[in-house]
This record gives sequence, structure tokens and C-alpha cells, in this order.
Amino acid sequence: FFQVKTTNCHCLLQLFSIMASAAARSLAVATWRSAIPRCSTRPALSQLRFNSQVMTSTHGTMGTSEFRLRFKDGSNNEISPWHDIKLHTDTAGIFNAVFEIPKMTKPKMEVAVKEPKNPIAQDVKKGKLRDYHGPIFWNYGMFPQTWEDPNVVHPDTNCAGDNDPVDVVEIGSATLEQGAVEPVKVLGVLAMIDDGELDWKVIAIRTADPLANELNDIADVDVKCPGVISGIREWFRWYKTPDGKPLNAFGFDEKALNKAHALEVIAETHDAWKKLCAGKTDKGKLWIA
Repeated sequence: FFQVKTTNCHCLLQLFSIMASAAARSLAVATWRSAIPRCSTRPALSQLRFNSQVMTSTHGTMGTSEFRLRFKDGSNNEISPWHDIKLHTDTAGIFNAVFEIPKMTKPKMEVAVKEPKNPIAQDVKKGKLRDYHGPIFWNYGMFPQTWEDPNVVHPDTNCAGDNDPVDVVEIGSATLEQGAVEPVKVLGVLAMIDDGELDWKVIAIRTADPLANELNDIADVDVKCPGVISGIREWFRWYKTPDGKPLNAFGFDEKALNKAHALEVIAETHDAWKKLCAGKTDKGKLWIA
């Protein structure tokens, strides 16, 4: 993948201040389109790379509907990144995360929850591969063994879950490879409401990041990385508007909730996933191991 130098906190704050007007937002989208190179294509032959105990292999060419990133265990058996990679580590507050989209890239990649073994694929909308209109500034992925249940309405937001694993936004300095499985420290969470569905965005940092020891809760992010929380919120608020979609909203008065609340979200969605896998909840079209 193409990589650029990490955008620092102050640059993010400045960027979203500039984007405050509609004209500036249009200019920013046009600038992103011309300035950000597309990811280089991958060969059709499978290539293996290691992420701790997990290997990934590419099938097809990146930028096509046939591309899949598949996951294997140490015995070379294909596994599901959603169901077979453990959520919990041996340390409280530290969870495994699977990364679908490296920072500063545009293809909208995701774990395919309806396909066997749930490989990573590029999202398709109305028959076309989806790309963000501008690059995402953070590593973006999901927590395995979690599920936002569309049958359960959250009492505070009055919205049901979006039928996907819980999303994680990793704010560290490194660009993480697609398919990377990394332990992350949970810091807080935003309650995004997208088309009437609750879509939690957990804010976290990779435990190996140089700043990880200084960030322990969401308030630390404001102190050490001013502008990052508002940057994440505004990016996800606006990112669909170039397609004519309305702004996304946020519950809890748009506040980034603290670590304790984020841990509750992870616990609740992990319990929902366990019920899903046990057949206690209708799986619909989801692929369950």
C-alpha cells in the first residue's frame, strides 16, 4: 500500500477547521481525489504474510470485485477473522482488532459478514466498488467476536444495531497493513447514527504505539492529541455527503464517551455475538462459523 507520513494532531485540527464551510469541503474533496494515489494492485496469485498467529493470503487483484483477503491459522486452515480470532487478550482493557483499511487510503474495505469465512473485500454499492471521497486519516477495522444486533434498540439512542461487528478507529502513528491483527488499548467511543442505525466507533490505540502508555482514557486524547476526537467525529459526519447522503448524527450530545462506557459497548456486543453463534438470534443472511 502507498504510505505517507503520519498526519499529526494539530494538522488534523487545522484541516477540519478549514472544512467548516461548504465551499472548502468541496475543494477538499477535489484535492483529495487528485492528490491521493490509489493503492497499487496486488498479483492474482496468493501471497502469505504473518500477523502473530494469523496468516493472510490475497486472492484476485486489489481494486476489482474479485479481490479477497483471506485468513489462515498456523496450521494453514482458513479461518474467519470475525468468528475465529479471539476478542480478548490476557490484559484487561486490551482487545484484538482486525484492520480492514490502512490510514491514508480510500478503498472501502470490510470483512464480508455474509460470505463463507468472512474474508476482507471491497464494499459494493449499486454494482460499483466503493471508495471514500477522501482518505481516512486513521487505521480502521473491527473487533472480532462482536455484533451490533439489529433486533435490539438502544435505550439512549433509540436506534438498533447495524448488523456488523463493532468498528475501531486506531489513532496511533503507524500505518497498519490491511489484515493486521493488533492488540489495542480502548480509550473511548462515539455513538454514530447512520441512516437510523447505531454504529459505534470505538477509539483506540495500538499497544505498541509510542504514545500508548500516555493514553488511558478519552480525556487523555484531548490533552495529548488535541483535535483528534473532533476530527474523527467530523470525518464520519461528512464522509457520505458527496454522494448526496445526509449528515450522520451522533448520540449522547455528540460526546466521545469514556473508556468505561466503551468497555460496556464491547461487552454487550460480545454477548450479542455469542447469542448469534448459539442460534439464539436469527442470523438472517450472515455467515456463522
